[in-house]
Amino acid sequence: MIAVPRTVILALAGLFSAYHVILGIVSLGQPASPVPAIIAMALYVLATGLSLYPRGPVLMPTWLAAFNLAVSIAMPLLVTSQLDPDDKNGYATWYVAAVGTLLTITSTRRRQAFAWVGVLSLLLQTVLWAGLGGLSNLGVLGSVVWVAVSHLLARALAKAGRDTRQFGLAEREAADWQAAQDAHLFERQFRLRQTSSMALPMLRRIVEQNGRLSDAERQECLYLEGAIRDEIRGRKLLNDAVRQEVMDARRRGTVVTLLDEGGIDDLDEAELSRVHYSLADAIRATRTDRLIARTVPEGSATAVTVVGLSVAGDGSASMLGEDDLDDEVDLWLEIPRVVVG
Repeated sequence: MIAVPRTVILALAGLFSAYHVILGIVSLGQPASPVPAIIAMALYVLATGLSLYPRGPVLMPTWLAAFNLAVSIAMPLLVTSQLDPDDKNGYATWYVAAVGTLLTITSTRRRQAFAWVGVLSLLLQTVLWAGLGGLSNLGVLGSVVWVAVSHLLARALAKAGRDTRQFGLAEREAADWQAAQDAHLFERQFRLRQTSSMALPMLRRIVEQNGRLSDAERQECLYLEGAIRDEIRGRKLLNDAVRQEVMDARRRGTVVTLLDEGGIDDLDEAELSRVHYSLADAIRATRTDRLIARTVPEGSATAVTVVGLSVAGDGSASMLGEDDLDDEVDLWLEIPRVVVG
């Protein structure tokens, strides 16, 4: 569909309105006095000029709609005051089409109530001045049809606009939903591939040995279980360097917990890589019983906190959930979200 520019529509409406003024000027010799007709033309030019102002909103201001209504009532009274209804006035009744045009513009700009009041006024004035026959002889019915058509078109366009906005909103929601589903699918596929690459060699060994594993191999299975758990709970905290350091720390006897709660999803690749390597360096350098790395929610200057705990005694207190009483913090590291300078 080709959209017609608003300026073109306004220009055509302006030319059509000017045509009525030209007819009025041509017929100035018909009225007993041309002064009322000239005043009517001036009011009409002012009203149409304000109504067709190109920078105005689509919805006509109430004051302008009321002014158009007043002009549409005054014009017939001014012009017909100098005409004889029994004569053939010809173009001297230009005001009928002019009023119809002005009210059509008012209706098109969504002030249909004012337009219909103006139409009823034109009908009443015509019947009182020229009788019922004047409705057809003077073209009043044509003005009524113009206003009715403009009313229907304005309603249809308004409904089309609402439907377009609703369809656009539904399209955006569908696109967002599809993007989320694609992201979830990609995430699942990535985690499955990562898990498969880590566990497949050990699974093959288990099959080959019919489940008879040595103590070292069983311990390696526990390490792999922790690595798979990291893929689920650690998410963006992981890269190859972090994975390797976490595995080395577990083999040293450190219990490692990685928790990504979405706090670093907004970081770009460069900042995320810096966080990864800072975390890997921290894991490599520490010797502690328990190590916990957790993301910090967005809005904080810190991206990740790393806590190392030394378990007092044989660790039984921690096993019972009393680590706050007996564990000692021997590492506290805050990796900043953004490095300034």
